[in-house]
Amino acid sequence: MSTGIGAPADTFELIRRHLSPRLALTGSFAGRGATEVAADGCRVALSDGRTALDFGSYAVTLLGHRHPDVLAAVRAQLDAMPTSTRSLANPTAAGAAARLAEYFQLALPKVHFGLNGADVVEVAVKLARLATGRSRVVAVRGGFHGKSLGALALTHSPLFRRGLLGTAVDVVHVPADDPDAVLREVRGGNVAAVVFEPVQGENGAAVLPVDVLRRWCADAARHGAFTVSDEIQCGLRRCGERSVALAAGLPVDAVLVGKPLGGGIVPLSALVCSEELYAPLSADPFLHSATFGGHPLSCAALPAALTAIEAAAGHGARLAAALDGALAELARRHGESIAGLRGTGLLRGIDFASPAVAGSVVVELAGAGLLVSPCLGRPATVRLLPPLVAAESDITEAADILDTAIGVAARGAM
Repeated sequence: MSTGIGAPADTFELIRRHLSPRLALTGSFAGRGATEVAADGCRVALSDGRTALDFGSYAVTLLGHRHPDVLAAVRAQLDAMPTSTRSLANPTAAGAAARLAEYFQLALPKVHFGLNGADVVEVAVKLARLATGRSRVVAVRGGFHGKSLGALALTHSPLFRRGLLGTAVDVVHVPADDPDAVLREVRGGNVAAVVFEPVQGENGAAVLPVDVLRRWCADAARHGAFTVSDEIQCGLRRCGERSVALAAGLPVDAVLVGKPLGGGIVPLSALVCSEELYAPLSADPFLHSATFGGHPLSCAALPAALTAIEAAAGHGARLAAALDGALAELARRHGESIAGLRGTGLLRGIDFASPAVAGSVVVELAGAGLLVSPCLGRPATVRLLPPLVAAESDITEAADILDTAIGVAARGAM
């Protein structure tokens, strides 16, 4: 298989020259000098003939790579009308919006499409500020909501704000385990929205306590503030439910989804929200827009992706149970290296004894053929994001690779 631009050395040279030397170094290190050239299901083919089991990919490939039903839907749209005039009504975008609202049982009937997670975080905060006439936002310590300036204000880790003197939104970050935190902030006035991830992906798959979230939603509603559940990483059955917040009975005003929404084929994200939060856009649909928002190719993927996700949901529950057992056994075998386990469903975090041990494990995994997601804001934790299309034998294979890698890292730390 060919990259289309020559040997791997050419790829790394182009990345060094036109993107970033550090990015070239990271990619070369992760692939042991090889590049990715093709993918199918949960397997990625490398330029040197090796394959890797993909339990990473920023949580995009919940349906694996190149899911046939999503590919067929996108190809059909490509042959018919791949882009929109933006002047005429587009039935593909309209149908996708209706399908997504129905997916959440019309609990949240309004939809706005973006291309990535930060897009819809931005519009959710913008709408909350316009609808309430207030400026402040309450976010959660450990949360990650994107790196564009508005979304970056909600992201907790200072690592992502190095060199920036300020951000565009007035945000306070509260502890995830403090039931009174939102009440204190809303009593102070001027709070437009409370934004949280029910499962914090970048924070090592930390699950926020539902009783605290329920209290926050109630306190926000009583004081006229909106609540937004950011499920860009944890929603759409990644953590077992269509929406983690709605399944828990949380009366949120919006759910944000993305990553696998385009079926792992095309970029797509969405704000799904109440009439009240959406009111500014209902009054003026051009208040917030983007050239490629509601792009027909992406919207064509959505119904096929949601159908495929639902068809695999039962299998996903069985995979999650297998992952539970495999991780528990790893923790038992490597008690000195593994400090704890986090997460739920197919979003898991392994807390290692130190960032050095975690780094060593990631290095070993890359060479052994298992792709995972490190946590930049929590460097001692490694995320596992297996796709719904994986087999239980893939979970076993991943656990065996982890077992060896952790053993090598432990011996190196002695």
